[in-house]
Amino acid sequence: MTVLTKEELRSALDSEIRILLHLISKADAAMLDYRPTPNQRSLLELLQYLAIMPAIHTRAILASAFDMDAWRAAWTTGEAAAKAMSLADVTEAIGRQPAMLAEAIGASTDGDLRAEIEMFGHKASRGSRLVHMVLCHYAAYRMQVFLYLKSCGREELNTFTLWVGIDGR
Repeated sequence: MTVLTKEELRSALDSEIRILLHLISKADAAMLDYRPTPNQRSLLELLQYLAIMPAIHTRAILASAFDMDAWRAAWTTGEAAAKAMSLADVTEAIGRQPAMLAEAIGASTDGDLRAEIEMFGHKASRGSRLVHMVLCHYAAYRMQVFLYLKSCGREELNTFTLWVGIDGR
């Protein structure tokens, strides 16, 4: 049984990215160092994470087998590169994600997406991993970006901004 087609998954991912980019457009340089508590990521660090997370997770999920050492190495390399990213760099990197995801998912067969992979000690289909580790991460971290922006004084942001990606009343 297929819950989402590849096209539906790509459309959902594209929608998340579009909304995220709209939220990012509401940030300015004065907000980038904001962090709710000393041990949480700053707004810029959160956006830098979002610039690398989808590609790292997607590549690991679609690999022939999950390799924890390769995954850690990808994070180490990705985080080092992300730390050098400005707001403009992050926006550009996230703007390239729909093409990367379309290529990766498009190159996968339905059988590939239904195939089981073990990651972090749990088995699941690659398709469900993409939903839980990429699509759901976008939604969760998009909410966090929204809350950071609201805490930085962007009181005009509302439900439309968060869930539809448009400015609304």
